[in-house]
Amino acid sequence: MDLTIMGAAAKEAAFHLATASTAQKNQALAIIADELEANADTILAANAKDIQLGREAGLTEALLDRLLLNPARLAGIASDVRNVISLNDPVGSEIDSKVLENGMSLARRRVPLGVVGVIYEARPNVTIDIAALCLKTGNASILRGGKETFHSNMELVKVIQAALEKAHLPAASVQYIEKPDRELVSQLLKLDQYVDMIIPRGGAGLHRMCKENSTIPVIIGGFGISHIFVDQSADLEKSLAVVENAKAQRPSACNALDTLLVHQAVADAFLPMLAARLKDKVELVAEPKAKAKLAGVDVRDATEGDFDTEWLSYTLGVKVVTDIAEAIDHMRVHNASHSDAIMTNSLENAERFINSVDSAAVYVNASTRFTDGAQFGLGAEVAVSTQKLHARGPMGLEELTSYKWVGKANYLARS
Repeated sequence: MDLTIMGAAAKEAAFHLATASTAQKNQALAIIADELEANADTILAANAKDIQLGREAGLTEALLDRLLLNPARLAGIASDVRNVISLNDPVGSEIDSKVLENGMSLARRRVPLGVVGVIYEARPNVTIDIAALCLKTGNASILRGGKETFHSNMELVKVIQAALEKAHLPAASVQYIEKPDRELVSQLLKLDQYVDMIIPRGGAGLHRMCKENSTIPVIIGGFGISHIFVDQSADLEKSLAVVENAKAQRPSACNALDTLLVHQAVADAFLPMLAARLKDKVELVAEPKAKAKLAGVDVRDATEGDFDTEWLSYTLGVKVVTDIAEAIDHMRVHNASHSDAIMTNSLENAERFINSVDSAAVYVNASTRFTDGAQFGLGAEVAVSTQKLHARGPMGLEELTSYKWVGKANYLARS
C-alpha cells in the first residue's frame, strides 16, 4: 500500500469536492444512507466476525460494546447521515464583511480544510460519521481504523465509495488504510504534502503518539477525566438521577462520568443514596472519607492513578471534598478537559464553576453525556476536541472548515 499515491488521489479529490454543489454533496449522503440500509445484512455479518474475533482476543465487554453494530445502531447511523443532509452547508458562507475606507469590500469566506486524516480505534460508526461530515464540508478523508473493526470498516467503506460513484464524485474522496501496520500510521503522519489535518480518536496513547510524530497539525481530543461535583445546595434526588445517567447510560463513551466529587455537607445523605442506586451496577472506587459513607456495597480503596483513569466501564471514582474550591483544585490536577458538571442551586457557585473549570464542555445541573455532536444540534461529530486552537468540543461542520479572505474592489491599486 503506497500512501503517497493515496495522498495524491485524496488531494485531487479534495479539489473537486471543494467546488461541488451542496445539492451534489447531499445526493451522495442520501445514497450512502440508502446503501447502508440496503447492505445491512452484509455489514452486520462483517461486524459479527469482528465481535467474534474480539471475544477470542479477550476484549472487555465495554470495548466489545463500542465495536458492536446491530440493526438499531445501523439504522441510527443511517439516520445520522440523513440528518447531516438537513444541516446548513458552511462552505461558501461569509463569517463577516466590511467596506474599507479605500472602497474595498472585504470578507472572510468559509472553505474546506482539504484532506483530513483520521486515526481511530473501535466504534465502526466513526467511519460513517467522518465520511459524512467531510463530504458535506468538501473535504477528502484518509481513514485508519483499529484492527478490532477491520471487517466492519471494509464493508462500510465499500458502501461509501459505491455511493460516491453513483453521485458522480471521486471514490478517492474517502479512502481507507487497509493494512494494520503501525508503520503506515507513521507514514500518514508525515504526509504533509497532501494531508492538511490529523484527527486521532482514541486513548491518550494514540493522541500522544500523533502529537509527537506528526508533521501535520493535530486536533487533540476525546480523552479527559469527566467529573460531576455535587454541591451542598444541590437537589440530591435529582442529582442522583443525573449521576446515574452520566455513569451508566453508556460507560464506554468518552463523555461518561469518571469521578464523582461530593461536598462534605451532603456526603452523609448523598453517598448512601448513591450506593443503593448503583448497587450491582457500578464498581465504586473511593478515598477513605467517601468509603466510610458508602455502606452496604463493596467499595475498592482508591490507589495512585485511579483519579487519573478514564474508566470507559462500569467503574466510578468517588471523593468527598470540603468545598467547591477543593473540587475545582482536584479537577485541575486530574485532567478535567473534556466534560464536567456541577449539581447546584446556587447561582454564585454555578458561575464560579463555569469560570474556573477549563474544560471543552461545562454543565450546570446536566449530565456529561450531552457532549455529543448530535445532542448539540451539529449532526454527527468527527471528534471531541479538548484543545484550544481552531476547534473545541464536538467538531461538527464548521470545525471542518477554514476561511479565506476575499477582497473585491474597482481596479484598486495600493497607494
